[in-house]
Amino acid sequence: MQTKPWGSRVVPYPQASIERYVRTGSWSELPTAERFHQVALEFPRHVAVVDQQGATTYGELDRRTDQIAAALIDLGIKPYDSAIFQVTNRMAAVLAWYGFLKAGAIPVATLASHREHEIGYISRKVGATAHLVDSDLPKFDLVEFAKKQSAGHPSMGLVLTIGSRAVRGVERIEELGSGYDPVAARMKVAVVQALLLPSDVAVFQLSGGTTGVPKVIPRLHAEYWNNALWYAQRLGRTERTRVAYLAPLVHNAGVLCGLHGAHAVGARLVLPPLEPGPAMKFMAAEQVDDVLFGPSSFQWPEHPEYAEMARCLSSVVLSGTKVPGAVFDRVQQLGGRVGQLFGMAEGLCAATAPDTPESIRRDHVGFPLAEEDEMRIVDPASGEEVPDGQIGELTCRGPYTIPGYFDAADRNQQAFTDDGFYRTGDLAKVDMIDGRRYLSIEGRIKDVINRGGEKINAEEVELLLLRHPAISSAAVVAMPDLRLGERSCAYIVTGDAALTLVDVQEHFNSIGVAKFKWPERVECVDALPQTYVGKIDKKALRERISAAMTTDVEAEGRR
Repeated sequence: MQTKPWGSRVVPYPQASIERYVRTGSWSELPTAERFHQVALEFPRHVAVVDQQGATTYGELDRRTDQIAAALIDLGIKPYDSAIFQVTNRMAAVLAWYGFLKAGAIPVATLASHREHEIGYISRKVGATAHLVDSDLPKFDLVEFAKKQSAGHPSMGLVLTIGSRAVRGVERIEELGSGYDPVAARMKVAVVQALLLPSDVAVFQLSGGTTGVPKVIPRLHAEYWNNALWYAQRLGRTERTRVAYLAPLVHNAGVLCGLHGAHAVGARLVLPPLEPGPAMKFMAAEQVDDVLFGPSSFQWPEHPEYAEMARCLSSVVLSGTKVPGAVFDRVQQLGGRVGQLFGMAEGLCAATAPDTPESIRRDHVGFPLAEEDEMRIVDPASGEEVPDGQIGELTCRGPYTIPGYFDAADRNQQAFTDDGFYRTGDLAKVDMIDGRRYLSIEGRIKDVINRGGEKINAEEVELLLLRHPAISSAAVVAMPDLRLGERSCAYIVTGDAALTLVDVQEHFNSIGVAKFKWPERVECVDALPQTYVGKIDKKALRERISAAMTTDVEAEGRR
């Protein structure tokens, strides 16, 4: 059998927990790709995916991804190889996802907006052997970027694309393996899948809020498909449900709520364009009845196209931040039962059920998906559990919550308790209502900016700012934003130098940082405020930027 490349870098679940999860059925004995294959055999004629270019059935998607997998194997992809995914939401991304999984490889869920700073680190961390990119990105050439990344890379040997643009010497997923005999391809896939164990890594996801560059999160075959299945069941999805997903699909939320969250029950996955007007028209035409809105979509209900689209909606999930009451009311008024979701790539997910009373759905994110999920609300300083109704740090463990980050021993000592609970860094409380413990999220301990659902670690951005020769000190804080919830503001100390926002953004561009992490406001100060213990007083900075933005709005109103 192929030697597994991760060795001790993947933290194992405790043996007693494994035995319990297997015994109760919380863990699957089949690999992720085989779980999809089983659904495809059950619903071969049902539409599996729709995008702007067309639709495909489960049977067609199963056969086509068998062919892609067989071709990938012939190109040298081996079980446990990892592949960087930098793709947008389209049919070909789904083809690639299942194709790599069927080849026994491990997709690494990065973003199309990631650049050298992130991709260079992550691809070497996991020893990636392939890099899949979207050739049609309008403002950045990901194909050339991938070629440059592979030059001198210790393991990267294969660049592939999705999209309309053909590149000489680079295979397109849309064409890969199209001539392969389907029976031979299925046999080749079956041989590879038989090698995989439930405890093997299926997917590498990335953290959104740990220190430094994103930490790598290993999700296992045993639990990852079940995580999405439980979410689909919580929402009452069936093979007749039409699920639209509007944020990046190859991202943990996209896989959980969109891709696997639709396919686990044989539902139809609809991939609209990402612009609000065209997206709503597309969703109305496809009669979408289930959709998730993150903070960047909270103003969609005010769009003139929304009411027509909302006529078909039966379920609308709001996620990513504390949901404003006005947003909840507006969405519910226009159609669809509104619920909430809380989740993380590290594991624990909570969601409201359709029959949950409105008073609970309005203020709570629901209850955990799995019977064996455990959550404790603890005092952040002492670690002692607090009574229900009191705010503390949310900690959790369970069948799909990781026991450790990949190859991150120092971080794991900080992020996990001695008895295996993950410290989320989120402030939360639990309310006992009608015999059930409902969770509400009350804030964050971690220094993270939530920009439209994308988490930006302030410390990482501060370290990048300090790489500029003129910046001696830096502090990054969230500033309120009506559309995205939060944006990042950088307070910098530069001495005699005068740096503008454009200067700072050019610095970030020059070192290859994903654009969503770039500061969107810069304030030059003589010194950063400090607390009585000598730490940077970020509370004071957040209050300062809020006041400054209020002043800006008032001044604009007087013009």
